[in-house]
Amino acid sequence: MRAVLREWQWQRQRSSLAALKLLVLDVDGVLTDGGLWLDPEGVLQKRFDVRDGLGLRLLQQSGLQLAFLSGGRGGATEVRARQLGIEHCLVGIKDKPVALEALQRQLQVSPASTAFVGDDLNDLAVRAQVRLLLAPADACRPLRRQADAVLRRRGGHGAVRELAERILQARGDWQTLSRQGWRDRND
Repeated sequence: MRAVLREWQWQRQRSSLAALKLLVLDVDGVLTDGGLWLDPEGVLQKRFDVRDGLGLRLLQQSGLQLAFLSGGRGGATEVRARQLGIEHCLVGIKDKPVALEALQRQLQVSPASTAFVGDDLNDLAVRAQVRLLLAPADACRPLRRQADAVLRRRGGHGAVRELAERILQARGDWQTLSRQGWRDRND
């Protein structure tokens, strides 16, 4: 029953997905599994899913603007953003709504054409500033309940790739990609 409800949620959002101009992603718990690894010198390390990276590159190719918006710090997020060519990598953010609003003004993108993917309570704060609030399968319960749609995959385990495919399907770009493949790097 839950799977049917989730799919229905996605079908309702198809036109909104097609009209997106800006996709903003929380990092820890969305692009990663939320775990923080520290090496013996105290250097923070994070695990990113390469399939999520390819999904983001496909979205960039389709003209969607992307941004990372995270309360976390440590350097791994910035490195990943550079690898993927994500120009807007906002880290160490205490007030996500204020940072998101500033980014939308800078890019001249309205809330009606913005989606945000988050996994925890601090991501609920952006609800009023986006058309779509989306969540990975393992997001906290309050966020899943208020999300416009919930992904089947967990954060750091292909959730962003799943979303990328849904956006590309809504835009009519997925058929060609799935038939002809991708010829560039798979970051």
